[in-house]
Amino acid sequence: MMKWTKETPPAGQSDHEPELSELSAYQREMRNRLLTAPVVPAPEPWRPVFEYEYGVPVGGLLGIGFATDPDTGHDLVMVVSHDGHGLFDAVTGEKIARDRDPAPEDSTPDAVADLSCPGLGPITGSRVRIAGLFGGGLHTTTEDGWTLEVVTPAWPNERVLLSGDGGLPHAGPHGEEWWQESGMRRRPVFRWKAEASVPFRSAVVRPLI
Repeated sequence: MMKWTKETPPAGQSDHEPELSELSAYQREMRNRLLTAPVVPAPEPWRPVFEYEYGVPVGGLLGIGFATDPDTGHDLVMVVSHDGHGLFDAVTGEKIARDRDPAPEDSTPDAVADLSCPGLGPITGSRVRIAGLFGGGLHTTTEDGWTLEVVTPAWPNERVLLSGDGGLPHAGPHGEEWWQESGMRRRPVFRWKAEASVPFRSAVVRPLI
């Protein structure tokens, strides 16, 4: 009698792996590079914007969007979750507005064609387009050459890559031309001026002001 056992996959990998025989040598080499690259701090000019190293946890995150503070000119991050709406200053990390009980017709962006929700705090009276669970998209490049990518070398665990080399295949050295910013699966984070949320809803890169 033969007894089958299931081995636990290495940390950071998944038991839903593709058969390596189905991948070309080039694909295997790229996959291995992504799997072995450590999570490292983002380089200058990127910096933490929140008080805590792990960022800001958002329970039941549905999506995020951006607006501009009419008084300071700062980028504002609007967060939409099952617990309501929140607004953060993307330069200082300060939470500047919170609505725990938005009107049902405005609570999620899928109620309207442009996937938007009403603004709050200093952007009350405007609407903010939200990208996340219901669709939409955010910037993944900047004018000065930065690129943000989401890769899944060990499905379903997404990894967020920040680079200054134009994106995949990242021929240059890790930690000099590209950086793995997140290898986590179950922790929502807003960590750098490049914001990412995991379990995955959206990733965005914004120019510094």
